[in-house]
Amino acid sequence: MPPRSRLLLITTFGLGYCRPASGTWGSLPPAVFAAIMVWLGHSPADGTDLGMLGWYVPLALMTVLFSLACLRDGDLAEHVFYKKDPGQVVADETAGMALTLLCCPPAAFGKHGLLAVLAAFLLFRILDIAKPWPAHGIQKLRGGWGVLMDDLIVGVYAGGLMWGLVALKLL
Repeated sequence: MPPRSRLLLITTFGLGYCRPASGTWGSLPPAVFAAIMVWLGHSPADGTDLGMLGWYVPLALMTVLFSLACLRDGDLAEHVFYKKDPGQVVADETAGMALTLLCCPPAAFGKHGLLAVLAAFLLFRILDIAKPWPAHGIQKLRGGWGVLMDDLIVGVYAGGLMWGLVALKLL
């Protein structure tokens, strides 16, 4: 058994052990961060340096950190949990949700910012479960790449749908 520290990031600090729906639990940290930022009035919609840097830098760091955890320890996790893309591994959902929020239009987080965070979260989770092309097939990649890439694709899709919701003035 590897040291627990090797599993810490890939399980998003243990959220991967939460049941039911471990992927939903793993998607929460970026969404909670975004909700707090919106609630505090610091979102990309406000146009200030704090709103822009305080939003994009932490979300970009989350995307990179948890993506690297998947790539570094994806093979290890599959060995430890005896399964391809085990449910305990939720760093991919954390990275994918952070990417979703990075891909959203800044205007989404204006007047109804908390609703936009909820919409982004729900779109990401629905698409993560549905796995539209090419997300489903890309899971066949070996190790951490197969664990991670479907969630990053879904994150871009969900962010794109958020642009559509803003364009249709639904957000």
